[in-house]
Amino acid sequence: MSAPPPAARSVSPLLAVAGSLAATALDAALIALGLGGFQRLLAHPRALALLALWLAGGLSLSLMRPVRTHDPVATAPEPPWTLPALLVVPLFVPALSAWGEARGLWLLPGGAVVQWSGVMLSGLGFALRIAAIMRLGSRFSPLLVAQRGHALETSGLYALVRHPGYLGTFLVALGTVLAFGSALGLALVAALYLLLDQRMRREDAFLESQFGEVFRRWREKVGRLLPRLPRARG
Repeated sequence: MSAPPPAARSVSPLLAVAGSLAATALDAALIALGLGGFQRLLAHPRALALLALWLAGGLSLSLMRPVRTHDPVATAPEPPWTLPALLVVPLFVPALSAWGEARGLWLLPGGAVVQWSGVMLSGLGFALRIAAIMRLGSRFSPLLVAQRGHALETSGLYALVRHPGYLGTFLVALGTVLAFGSALGLALVAALYLLLDQRMRREDAFLESQFGEVFRRWREKVGRLLPRLPRARG
């Protein structure tokens, strides 16, 4: 019997930090494109606040390095477009929302209160996603895989909702739309939700195949994206 392959190691902290900086730079460029130039970006406090929150979150995650190794033993197949779509759709939510605001299209009511609430909601979503990744540690992967010695996480955030990371992703996108005050980006948010819904269904099926009754008991008690209300006893 041959020895198992060595576990794949995560990227170095320097590369992770560089990746976070590059991702924020790309976000800034797309938002500037939507607003009509970098000068308008620099004069837009809510856009700058969003970028600062995303940069702080990305750098924090890079420096904490929760995912250090990967040693997958089981993988669930997915359509090849799934991961590209989950990357591209959220990427263009800020740009489209900024473009809508700059042109006064489908403006949302509520003014500055709703817009700054959107900034906070986006920051909360990012923090929730980071917390979910930190909780999973090396069990986290963008693919549907089970790591060697993988235990089903059912505590912390995962005692409240089964997919806090996906909830965080959705809140980042929704908060971004509110922050720019244009409903134009809601079409992409709806598309993102449909993508996440399909991903969660596949992930739940995969987890059930790996953990069986343990997963089914957890699913019975814990909702996908919202906490499940306790059942009344009659």
